[in-house]
Amino acid sequence: MEKLVFIVDDEESILKLVSQWIRKWGYNTKTFTNGQTMINSLSDEPDLILLDIMLPDIHGNEVLEIIKKKNPHLPVIMLSAQGSVEVAIQSIRLGAFDYFPKPIDSNRLESAIRNAIKNYDLERELKKLKENIQSEYSFDNIITADKKMQETFKMVSKVLDNNITVLIHGESGTGKELIARAIHYNGNRKDYPFVVVNCASIPRELLESELFGHEKGAFTGAHQRKIGKFELANGGTIFLDEIGEMEMSLQAKILRVIQQREFERVGGNEVIKTDVRIISATNIDLKQAVDNKQFREDLYYRLSSFPIYVPPLRERRGDIVILIDHFIKQFNTKLNKNVKGATKQALKLLYDYDWPGNIRELENTIERCMILTDSDYIDVDVLPNNIKGTEATASFKYTSDIFAEDAPIIPFEKLKEEALKHALKVTNGNILEAAKKLKIGRATFYRLMSKYKISPQKAN
Repeated sequence: MEKLVFIVDDEESILKLVSQWIRKWGYNTKTFTNGQTMINSLSDEPDLILLDIMLPDIHGNEVLEIIKKKNPHLPVIMLSAQGSVEVAIQSIRLGAFDYFPKPIDSNRLESAIRNAIKNYDLERELKKLKENIQSEYSFDNIITADKKMQETFKMVSKVLDNNITVLIHGESGTGKELIARAIHYNGNRKDYPFVVVNCASIPRELLESELFGHEKGAFTGAHQRKIGKFELANGGTIFLDEIGEMEMSLQAKILRVIQQREFERVGGNEVIKTDVRIISATNIDLKQAVDNKQFREDLYYRLSSFPIYVPPLRERRGDIVILIDHFIKQFNTKLNKNVKGATKQALKLLYDYDWPGNIRELENTIERCMILTDSDYIDVDVLPNNIKGTEATASFKYTSDIFAEDAPIIPFEKLKEEALKHALKVTNGNILEAAKKLKIGRATFYRLMSKYKISPQKAN
């Protein structure tokens, strides 16, 4: 789509000349002889405006202020026959991208227009990206139907627009970072950075530098100044994941940041002020760590001003089914597949499994099953062995029961008939899959179905 440039000037000769230049450079143009008409046409969404300062109806700087109120990022280049430094400075202060005295240098103007439109495209792309991120981490996109999680969300809603420190605790894989992002992107800091630091994954000797930065020469290998995460997160949120893994000496420095909102870089003396909201997370019992002298008590109480508990998946089994459906849709897009769901047999095994790795493990399991399956449904055969274990145990029990010493002898023909019926039930009526599982040919399967008068009924 070609870019549109508005040109506003009360001199027809200027309008004609500049319009010719701009069309030659590959842009569309629309010309105006006064400010008000141009303002009324802003709904046409220009990509740049060339605006003369001396207009017959409204002063150019007043027009500039109106434009910036409607669209702060829309680039405006000012034109003026006055050529004074004061006029140029005032225009730039009001938000003009650039200023050109008349007569206009066409080479300079072309370069300025290209840079301005490029910057505007980047601004719009960044804005769209931010909107997508905020949409992605809205509470509507956190998948749950569980009452416990609804209570968690009620707690989260209370802390969106204040600066209280939040401690999110729960097992690994329960979605603690997702909750932290939801707090940030739904709160009053959403337009500022969200910075993640995993305290367990960074070597202890490097974590201080990672958090606070360092000065050149602070230690071996510090060849230049480095800005730390607390500086990068200024105005926004820093998420300290696995905070319980942080060593005691560094905990004291985190306490200072919380209390005094300041810190120093490693090897430096400059006191750096910071406005950062701290959200931390842990999968260990921090209170127990305090009792064991492994975590500072004063820091624990500072971090846990507002604790939020995220229950494990086994305590909210109702979410397993809707999460499976969600992940299947997600991986259908990623893997270019059209899997419709899971068979009832597979779904029961997935539901009964305790998921020690929680949502992260469930997501990885569904992706693996989606890669392995060639069917329209995820079936038992593609489930990991640790999940199929419950089925294997049940099958063994069934086999043991029918062959027990005191069990009645079942005719062999009856066993074959029951095997066919069971295979059809497990495969949801898929004859080809049932034949594969029984390790017999499809023709043989059809012959036996006819012999025993079995219909290819779907599993009940």
